[in-house]
Amino acid sequence: MSEPLLRVTNLKKHFPVKGGLLSREVGRVHAVDGVSFAINRGETLGLVGESGCGKSTTARCVLRLIEPSAGEIIFDGQDVLGVGSHELRAMRRNMQIVFQDPFASLNPRMTIGAILGEAFTIHRLASSASEREDRSANLLVKVGLKAEHMRRYPHEFSGGQRQRIVIARALAVEPKFIVCDEPVSALDVSIQAQVINLLEDLQAELNLTYLFVAHDLSVVEHISDRVAVMYLGRIVELASASDLYRNPLHPYTQALLSAVPVPDPKVKRKRIHLHGDVPSPMNPPKGCHFHTRCPKAESRCSQSAPNLKQVSDGHFVACHLT
Repeated sequence: MSEPLLRVTNLKKHFPVKGGLLSREVGRVHAVDGVSFAINRGETLGLVGESGCGKSTTARCVLRLIEPSAGEIIFDGQDVLGVGSHELRAMRRNMQIVFQDPFASLNPRMTIGAILGEAFTIHRLASSASEREDRSANLLVKVGLKAEHMRRYPHEFSGGQRQRIVIARALAVEPKFIVCDEPVSALDVSIQAQVINLLEDLQAELNLTYLFVAHDLSVVEHISDRVAVMYLGRIVELASASDLYRNPLHPYTQALLSAVPVPDPKVKRKRIHLHGDVPSPMNPPKGCHFHTRCPKAESRCSQSAPNLKQVSDGHFVACHLT
């Protein structure tokens, strides 16, 4: 087995909360609380969970868009947290991101050609204006748009077209790894399928590796090779997509999957209702973070945090009851 392209070990990100007259630190938000995973070359790892569980923070820490509080990130054999700003810029040529809101991530005052050409200028990938224009045109065609769209501005496109432009910008520097931070959640369902199909086609053609962040489990099922489920800053289950959806073992994963609509009126799925609210990340529960809402919780669940352990081939669960 070859070395993973990305390996994250015990990643933590705690945001200080300040208050009072002197703006002293009065608490910390435990957004990411000891996350570990690896992504193989050419693979898609789906990262799922409800809003506020730390998915996007984890993804941005991987790229050092947010500085982690602790942990280790190894990308293609290099220590991401150990490099300086100059080395990080060179490393980022191989690590790109597609954000959730395509309109907010595009400069409204720049044409599409200028937006795409900026990547070639920063990383010195084109020697002339004509070469930048040719490469930008090729990128637009690759993502299903037209070369003449380079002359237009972001507001002249639909949401799905803007997301294709954002994908083209990520591809401009020929990266190995792309973080997809909820790239289809702001789009209509029919457009979501088109963008997902585009990402899959590009992955097959360019041998890309994805970290796909989403809260829609039905979307993640179609694009991911493996899926990691997060709850309140921790990964509670990690398995292949087929294994996770066929045989979820963690009570939280079971509850999430029970809420996914089934497009067959003859299929009846028993809904698992979770009681209570998600605890505050400023004051997470001791032991297993999920024990306050878990229908199967025992006394030991509130005393010690379960480790993410392997229960079958490639299937990991953080639960005392498995």
